[in-house]
Formats: sequence, structure tokens, C-alpha cells
Amino acid sequence: MDNLLYSCDQIRAIEHAAQSRLAPGALMERAGQAAFNYALTLLDGEAAGAVLVLAGPGNNGGDGLELAAHLARAGADVEALHLTSQAAPSFEAGRARQRAVDAGVRFVDEIPAGRPWRLVVDALFGIGLARPLAGRALELAAWTTGVDCPVLALDVPSGLDADTGATLGRDGVAVMATHTITFLGNKPGLHTGDGCDHAGEVRVDMLGADGLHQEAAQAALNGPALFAERLAPRRRNSHKGSFGDLVVLGGARGMAGAAVLAARAALHGGAGRVFAAMLDAGMALDPLQPEIMFREAAGMEFAGRCVVAGPGMGKADAAIHLFGKVLEARGPLVVDADALNLTAARPALHEALAAHGGQSVLTPHPLEAARLLGVTAPIVQADRLENARELAMRFNCVVVLKGAGSVIARPDGFVVVNTSGNPGLATGGSGDVLAGFCGALLAQGWPAWEAALGAVWMHGAAADWLVEDGSGPIGLTAGELPKAIRAVFNALVR
Repeated sequence: MDNLLYSCDQIRAIEHAAQSRLAPGALMERAGQAAFNYALTLLDGEAAGAVLVLAGPGNNGGDGLELAAHLARAGADVEALHLTSQAAPSFEAGRARQRAVDAGVRFVDEIPAGRPWRLVVDALFGIGLARPLAGRALELAAWTTGVDCPVLALDVPSGLDADTGATLGRDGVAVMATHTITFLGNKPGLHTGDGCDHAGEVRVDMLGADGLHQEAAQAALNGPALFAERLAPRRRNSHKGSFGDLVVLGGARGMAGAAVLAARAALHGGAGRVFAAMLDAGMALDPLQPEIMFREAAGMEFAGRCVVAGPGMGKADAAIHLFGKVLEARGPLVVDADALNLTAARPALHEALAAHGGQSVLTPHPLEAARLLGVTAPIVQADRLENARELAMRFNCVVVLKGAGSVIARPDGFVVVNTSGNPGLATGGSGDVLAGFCGALLAQGWPAWEAALGAVWMHGAAADWLVEDGSGPIGLTAGELPKAIRAVFNALVR
């Protein structure tokens, strides 16, 4: 699978295996060549104009100096700001610097003012960096934020944790790259959390080390290929009962909108019949979507139906009681919003959810995940993959940790990082839409894992489609998403 993601430890093992088969320095030469090939595409095929290479003291800096030498030989006006250390450079890095000198690269101590850069290369630090940037490296990383040209990071933007996607340090700074070429395998931190903003467009180059993986990947990037088996056209000989019943449990006083959004998403996501079981019985009709059947939550039958519990459910005793009944029914289940918060606050619900045993998906945002784990949201965000794994194992279910690069985890520890979506989803109600759509897929018989993968990807793709159509990202509303999701879903099935 070309969408696999590898941890830094796994990448180091691949690197060690490759180096044992190659002459000294050959892997760095390959990295420099690969980076040069990519840089040429960013320079519109012509190595000309001013290029600045920010090179660190280690092997990542050596990769950058190899690239600098290639660019200079091809005709670019290359300057390199090389940060050195008291320790002697590796053989490979020392040789790369000499190649750059021989090719005519000019070494500078300060960034020349006023130069119209065509390309800036970040080769300060790679995956070996374990501490926040400081001193001159910090200044250079901060400077990249205002650069008016492509910024190409080699392997990983300096200052970003390639495993977690968090910038290193409490108030960490990382290079703001527009493009990243990463070596020997793709890395999860480039696609989630801060990595979504700092890595830009990511390209992977294996440097000829294909097949040298020592361990199986425990992560992947999301995409339709992962749920393609479920994308079958509907049989003509079918009826509404063929596609399941879905109940949205929520809609306490003042929060009816959350339940309605979830129900609309379920309807447009293909559920056969959709019920809105409202804790506040005041709403009896959705005039924009009259197909939704409203019921009083207290009298709703949950057995034999998929349930989306939580949107606007509140925290009253009635909500606690009804959520307990849902868990007892043991049907396909999406747990969202207030149902997550009730679970976090009440050990009995925590135990009942963990023992549910059915097809269940939890959809927390970082603060809800923190409550479930008994930590803080910053701790969750500091390692999104591991915290999603912990939740999946703790509750024996599929977990969607929402946010930039949403993480979908299953109890065996395998995680998938989502790549669709945009900042337009950072609006009230988009999570309710996701929960309702995920429930619709469960109601149609999708297993929890594929339902979560499909719902998250199509939800994000719908937002991307709306933005391309001119509806956002600023001002995009959750109510626009259900019909866009329907369009994306049908386009995949055809």
C-alpha cells in the first residue's frame, strides 16, 4: 500500500538497512538528487534565480548541501546558511559541504536582505530533532513564515515532530513549508495537527530502499481505497427497509439544531428511515426535511436500530437514562457530543460503553477525548495518534479523533489519518453532520471501521467540494454539508 505511514523508529530501521547495502554517502547523494528533481518542478523546470538553503549541522543539513550543489551546477544562484556545531560532521555531511563548495555555492552568515528568492530550502533538522528549536535555528524557522516563494522542507519541516504532528515545545516554532519531500517512507506527523499547516504538499521518495521495511506499518492515510468494497451500487429490487433505521437521540431544550443536522446528514447519507428522538418534544417537524420522523425520546424504541447518541442531548437525568437504554440495546452506535461527556463523567456509562460489544464508533473532538482519558486537550493534541489508540483500546471500539488530520483508530492499534477537508469544517454543527452520516453508513450495514473511514473522508471531501464551488472556507455552514456529502457519495458509487 503506497498510503502507509511509518514511525521515526521504523524509518531509522529502514535507513540502517539501506546504508548497510550501499557505499558510504550514497543514501545522502540519493536524497540530494531526489530533492533536486522535486525542486526543479517548483522552479518550473529551470534552475535559475536566487535559491537559499538553510542547512543544519547534521545529516539533514548534508541532504540540503547535496541539493545546493545540484542546483548550483544546473545554473541557479545558490547561497547556503550553514549552522555548524562543535561536534565534527559525519563523513557524509562533510563530503556534501565540499561538493557544495566545489559547485560554487556561496556560504553566508546572514540571510541577504532584499533578494527576490525563487526557492528557500529547509534542511535544518530532520526526524532526529527531539527538542524545541532555539537560538539561530529558531530565528530562521520563524523567518520562513513571511517568505514570498515556495519553501521546500527536506524530510520534515524543522521543529515538527514527524510522529505526532505537534511542534516541539509548549510554544514551539517550526518551519512553514509549502512543500515537503520526505525520505524512506511517509510520516504521520506530516498529515495531522500542526503538520497540516507546516508540511504543505507532501511527496515521498524511497531513495531506492523499497522493500527494506523491518516492521509492518501501524498507520495509513485515508482514502476511498480503504472502504471501496462497501461502495456498491444499490440493487433495483430494494426498499427503504433495505437501508436500515437510524435514530438520532438528542435535541434537549435549546439544542434541537444539533439533532436536526445529524438527522439531515443521515437522510442524505442514505439511511432508509430516520427518526429524531428529541428530549424536548417541542419540535415535531423539520420544514426543510419533512422526511425526518420526530418522536419523543422517552418513548423511542432503540432495539434493532442504529443510534446516533449525543447531538444536543444535554446532561439531564433523562439523557443519562436514555443513553443507558441505548447501550443496553447493543445495536450499531455512534457516540458523539453530550453522550461522550456523560460517559466521561459517569463510571457506569464508561463501563457499559466498553462492554457494548457491537458496531460502535466514538467521535470526540480533542476536549471530549481529554475528558474521556482524564487529561487535558493539549496533552491529547501533543500525540493525537497515541491518544486515539488509547481510546479505541479502552472502549473496544472505533474512534474518530476529530481535528486537522482526523485520526481514526481501532482497538488493535492501527490508525488512519484523514487527508480530506479544510478549515471550513471549523464551524458549529459540522461534527453533528459527521456523526449522522457515520450512523447512516452503519444503518446500511457498513462495519464500524469502514463506516468511520468512509464518513470522515466523504465529510471532508464534501467540504472541499463546497470550497471549490465558492462556498467557503470562511462562512461555510454545517447545513450546507449534507447535500454535498450526498453528491460525493454518489460520485464514488457510480
